[in-house]
Amino acid sequence: MSEGSEGRSRGTHEALPDIRNRDVFVYINGEFFRRDEARISVFDSAFLVGDGIWEGIRLHEGEFAFLDLHLDRLFQAAKATQIDIGLSREEVVAALRETVRKNGMSDGVHVRLMVTRGDKKTPSQDPRLVVGGANVVIIAEHKRADPDVTNAGVRLFTTSVRRPPPDALDQKLNCHSKLHEVIALLQALEAGADEALMLDPTGAVATCNATNFFIVKNGEVWTSTGQYSLNGITRRIIIELCRTDGIPVYEKPFSLTDVYDADESFVTGTFGGLTPVIQVDGRTIGGGEPGSLTARLRDLYRKATREAASGA
Repeated sequence: MSEGSEGRSRGTHEALPDIRNRDVFVYINGEFFRRDEARISVFDSAFLVGDGIWEGIRLHEGEFAFLDLHLDRLFQAAKATQIDIGLSREEVVAALRETVRKNGMSDGVHVRLMVTRGDKKTPSQDPRLVVGGANVVIIAEHKRADPDVTNAGVRLFTTSVRRPPPDALDQKLNCHSKLHEVIALLQALEAGADEALMLDPTGAVATCNATNFFIVKNGEVWTSTGQYSLNGITRRIIIELCRTDGIPVYEKPFSLTDVYDADESFVTGTFGGLTPVIQVDGRTIGGGEPGSLTARLRDLYRKATREAASGA
């Protein structure tokens, strides 16, 4: 795919360059700092032990798409991890809006909202050693997905790193503890692929390292049970769009044998939306190019994003 033009693999988070990002203002605990001056303490809980939660949100035509769903997930994670954000839901929204206003942004923007447990008085896992409240950081960037990737598709490699079960690290938590996913991606890159496909502890297909995974078989859309993957907002929207548009969709266990025999495949995420998958483990999926149902769902998702941003 992209190797022919770039000589390297390119993932679903590949963005077009934008020089405006050199001078963006970053929100840190109610204040703004230029990108090269934005700092968090080395005693921060996320830096020390990955103790934090986050959301990635798109700004579309002046409004945040699917904002309520993102905030629901953020506050659910905060409750589960007992992190006191220190801001109400309304105050989080105000901080998001002030960040994009400060940066003069209105469209084609990706926002990373991060909340950590706060600074520790000494390096340790113990949450009782936090001094003060949570650290809240918002990074807004002008980011549009590279059309070469979204149009041509990506190649996946099935990694030996499994998604952990909920009693080890619940994958429904959008947390800072991502080392297992980084290692999975490293394996995929070494194999010459763009991203990693990960199995669950039973050997069934779970998800990718940073996106949710779907296949299309005989006009049906399949995705995993969701028990071993991130509770993706885009994943949820796609499932809902399938149901409202009369497309059969199933959340169920399936194997790599089903993947290799799929007619189409795609992955979903807030940044890239729907990205076609053209190859898995060296096997060509379908005709080796984006499929018709994938294209149909992409159009439906883009329409849903516009409607969500407009409040329709």
